[in-house]
Amino acid sequence: MRSTWFNFLIPLMALCLPYSASAESQLPDIGSSGYSIISQQQEYQLGRAWARVLRGSTHIYEDALVSQYVEELTWSLVTHSQLTDRRLEVIVLDNPTVNAFAVPGGIIGVHTGLLITAQNEAQLASVLSHELAHLSQRHFASQLEEQRRNQPFFIASILGSILLAAADTEAGIAAMQTSMAASTSSKLSFSRQNEREADYIGLQTLTAAGYAPIQMANMFTQLQQAARFSRTVPEFLLTHPVTQSRIADAQNRAANFTGSATKENTISFDIAKVRIQVNYAQDVKKLLAKYQEMLTQHGNDTLRYAVAYTAIKAKKFDIAKQQMDQFTSAFKSQLSSQLLEAEYLVAKEAFEQADKILSNLHNVYPGNHAISFIYADNLLHLNKPQQATKLYETLVEGNPNDSRAWYLLAESYGLEGNIVGVHEARIEFFLLTANIDKALRQVDFALKEPNLTPNERARLEQRKEDAKAIRKSLEFDF
Repeated sequence: MRSTWFNFLIPLMALCLPYSASAESQLPDIGSSGYSIISQQQEYQLGRAWARVLRGSTHIYEDALVSQYVEELTWSLVTHSQLTDRRLEVIVLDNPTVNAFAVPGGIIGVHTGLLITAQNEAQLASVLSHELAHLSQRHFASQLEEQRRNQPFFIASILGSILLAAADTEAGIAAMQTSMAASTSSKLSFSRQNEREADYIGLQTLTAAGYAPIQMANMFTQLQQAARFSRTVPEFLLTHPVTQSRIADAQNRAANFTGSATKENTISFDIAKVRIQVNYAQDVKKLLAKYQEMLTQHGNDTLRYAVAYTAIKAKKFDIAKQQMDQFTSAFKSQLSSQLLEAEYLVAKEAFEQADKILSNLHNVYPGNHAISFIYADNLLHLNKPQQATKLYETLVEGNPNDSRAWYLLAESYGLEGNIVGVHEARIEFFLLTANIDKALRQVDFALKEPNLTPNERARLEQRKEDAKAIRKSLEFDF
């Protein structure tokens, strides 16, 4: 079955290929829905099937505060983009490499390494705007159309290399270089055409959202610098080559911009970046000392947060409390600050105190993912699985594709003794991660449970049929 998924992925991943054009005035209208090779609905189905495979083959980043930030930033850009089909799903991958990608059907993938490399929110937003442009202009469909006419095997070879790189970076890059060398100049010209259009339209989205246009060029420069100091080329540069010409184009557009877009950063970006850096730190105490040194030079809420969060991870609770007490009144009122206090109490195993804060936050911000995950975890510490279950149920109701929430819901059901609930939540988790055989076995296990109600049995039989339909979708053939 896994080989079938790989055969399916090879044509699908074409959108991750490099793109760009000769003159903005000559940019073609490739955002049309009139491609004969694939419809928008087929793209949507492909994207959702691919997302299942992605969840089952990679690690999703588990810090809900970071994931929620990236998702909210993406949606804030969508409202200023040319994207008409807004059935969007944002997936943050637990991967320190620098990469982001757009998959047909509205899937946006972001590696945590991209947030580490970006210097500010505007730079991150420039990459997201670029990826949204690939979706709005339907570059996947145009790429397939072109390859059907020219080089039908190039996509297979280059994307097979990308998939290989996910497991073995060096081998994947070597295979990719070989595939690239075998391509013709006409293919590369077509790719540059799409890439430049994504830059052009992405910049329009970026500035419409209020961000400084020069930050797109600055991000390109950042990526080049990251490549210079790395033994391997960042994944983003492999799929989106950055040239001096491309940087110059971005700089020229920024210089000619006549609007009022000047926004560069938010404290939310800084906090997300800090949390990723701390979670990836090999020596937390060393990083804590570094942040403390920086704090003596530039005292501000962001660095105080960095010291406090790192101190919590290092179990230096006195240091964490000292910094949280020094937050400005304005920052103390922000959700991220209040959540940090709850995380501090949970780490200290002061679960009752944390419960009071989290209960209040949940009432003020109902449905907030970061609050719900932390709150539910704390409730389990307090041996209150029924209350935790309600939170997880609300999470999956709001986002049925949240595989982590389904996994934790199964655990919560188990703690409260809801065996049928455990089976059903596990089925959903397996389906969301493309483990169809495991899902079907879980259905069979559940159907053997004694005292099933007619409704429960009917739901399970339906999930069996759904699993078979999902398996068929994973074998989608052009």
